[in-house]
Amino acid sequence: MTILGVVFAVALLIALIAILRVQPFVAFIVTSLIAALVLGLPIEKIPKTIERGIGDMLGSLSIVICLGAMFGKLIADSGAAQRISETLMHLFGPSRVPLAMALTGFIVGIPLFYNVGFVLMVPLVFSVVYRSRLPPMLVGIPMLTGLSIAHGFLPPHPSPTALVAQFGADMGMTLMYGCLISIPTLLIAGPLFARTLTKIAGGPSELFKPTTLADDQLPGAFNSFACALLPVVLISGATALSYANVDATTRTLIEFLGNPMLVMLVSLFVGSITLGVARGRKLGQLMDGYGHAIRDIAGILLIIAGAGALKQVFVDSGVNTELGNLLANAPIHPLVLGWLVAFAIRIALGSATVAGLTAAGIVAPLIEISGVDANLMVLAVGAGSLMCSHVNDSAFWMFKEYFQVSLRDTFRSWTLMETLVGSLGLVFVLLLNALL
Repeated sequence: MTILGVVFAVALLIALIAILRVQPFVAFIVTSLIAALVLGLPIEKIPKTIERGIGDMLGSLSIVICLGAMFGKLIADSGAAQRISETLMHLFGPSRVPLAMALTGFIVGIPLFYNVGFVLMVPLVFSVVYRSRLPPMLVGIPMLTGLSIAHGFLPPHPSPTALVAQFGADMGMTLMYGCLISIPTLLIAGPLFARTLTKIAGGPSELFKPTTLADDQLPGAFNSFACALLPVVLISGATALSYANVDATTRTLIEFLGNPMLVMLVSLFVGSITLGVARGRKLGQLMDGYGHAIRDIAGILLIIAGAGALKQVFVDSGVNTELGNLLANAPIHPLVLGWLVAFAIRIALGSATVAGLTAAGIVAPLIEISGVDANLMVLAVGAGSLMCSHVNDSAFWMFKEYFQVSLRDTFRSWTLMETLVGSLGLVFVLLLNALL
């Protein structure tokens, strides 16, 4: 009955979102209510369970995600992303443009949320295509691979950040492990794979003809790189220092300074000064941009909240533990199992964020029962959530329309690239697990 109840809940969620087109937050709440009844949770406890799940999830994540959205907006509006792209292309030279674009997508993708990064960076891709006369796929696929990897593997992106909280992982270690598996995944699924796509005809329509800032309007290269990578440096540095032999007071200070909330706040403050006020932008303009960023991220916060409600239903009904015990006895490695669950939900729902968060509520008990590294489980589920983007994923259609390619070629390029990222991500997670 327990397994049937969980299968029913996931199937209902899929039907509401994919078939009936119900807004995901509403779909999560409806599914949570019905799942609670099916799983035998006392009626008087159901509202409190849902409220607790939403509150616990948002309480630990909302500050980081909102500050991250503001920071990404700053990187985009200030021209720092464009400067990073142009600097890397100059550094690597014309013959290595795909590698430069891959690194640009990865670096810019760390602070930028995926949809913002996509819309921002695709015109830059076409600008490079016009200047270099290279095939659009050779330039675009590496860039989008970098964005996708950052979206699926690295905090402060919503799904990895939420998975860290649900699995009890460490933000800094997850970020460090994520960077380790990201580099080989990026090189293979980006520049190397893109070389097989050069015969695909495509390019920007007039609607997406690129417009870029003049060079004298852009921030300096050092300023751009330093601000974009500041959260990574601070979180990773604090994690590395936490292993040093220091006294209790110093360790407490390191933990405080490395807290993701404080890191994002410091990064936003530094960026606001160096990329904003110091370059002549008024504080009011910056605040207006931050307000737009919060509005843009509201939908993602609601999805995370809804996922928290469903997870809490599983926990309070006892399904969480029972399902964990059952999955622990399956003849599959826990990391592969987490990847498969996220993969299956991704195929059905399309949204990588929803797939990752829904899978987390199912596989979370595996971590304690199996003893698998929680940081690696975050990455395994993240990899599974990126698999096989197809017609129910908005990014699939954005790629098709921006690059003006056929449906067949979209599957051959975009879908296959996403599948390579998800598959290689799992392979390198398993290799890292074997080495630890």
